[in-house]
Amino acid sequence: MFGNRVIKGVFLVGLGATSYGMLATFVKLAYKENYTTAEVTSSQFILGILGILLINFFQKAKKGNDVVKASGRNIFHLMLAGTSTGMTGIFYYLAVKYIPVSIGIVLLMQTVWMGVLLEWILDKKKPSLQKTAAVFIVLIGTALATNLIKTNIQLDWRGIVWGMLASISFTATMFTANRIAIGISSAQRSLYMLLGGAIVVFGFTIATQTTPYNISIFMKWGIILSLFGTIIPPLLMNAGFPNTGIGLGSIVSSLELPVSVMMAYFILNEIVILSQWIGILLIITAIVIMNVDFKRK
Repeated sequence: MFGNRVIKGVFLVGLGATSYGMLATFVKLAYKENYTTAEVTSSQFILGILGILLINFFQKAKKGNDVVKASGRNIFHLMLAGTSTGMTGIFYYLAVKYIPVSIGIVLLMQTVWMGVLLEWILDKKKPSLQKTAAVFIVLIGTALATNLIKTNIQLDWRGIVWGMLASISFTATMFTANRIAIGISSAQRSLYMLLGGAIVVFGFTIATQTTPYNISIFMKWGIILSLFGTIIPPLLMNAGFPNTGIGLGSIVSSLELPVSVMMAYFILNEIVILSQWIGILLIITAIVIMNVDFKRK
């Protein structure tokens, strides 16, 4: 059914999505050791930039003049787009500070319907019946996955607000990342987007860090967060998506959702009831519906 090339792509994208799914749990563990959101995000970006710089250096040494250099215009646009990457990290990590990881990742996944809405507004592309159905399934799945059907549940409103802001900024990142400077290497694109995000993260750190900066975060959690959130996933996904295509790649990347919930369930001991699992399954189903061409034989 699938060739070796596609299977390889699925494997790479799946590993990248799995890496992303682990992030929030690591952040929660860092919070338990009294590290701040500013320390967590800044250490991830600083070490991530250093890692991507090394990758660019080795790529340049290996390919020499064959590497297409980014123009000044490319760099400006990528850094501007990267600011949303920085905001996504800040908003998402603030969200899981106030609400369970299993709820935070579901809020982040609202990018599914937000992307459809943004495409409609900016590209004037009215969503098809298939996409509209998928959006409704996402909304139903969200109600179940966040356990909103339980009238006695009390979620911190701050976590909900930060989670929705994370979803909005993540939608902006996804929308712009595939349209800007696509002619240069993924390592260069990742570097300049990280530099743009770093400006936001450093500004946030300066504005919110009221206690002495605990540099032990770099060796304790910074390395893990930069590897699983900044270095490994983009490289794996950029290598895998050309083999899978956008549709299949998007479906496989939805692994981030169940991985994140399972990590929270097994490591953080968060309670996840049956209706929440059903909601998660509905969201993944909606992603499949949105990316499968049912008319194609």
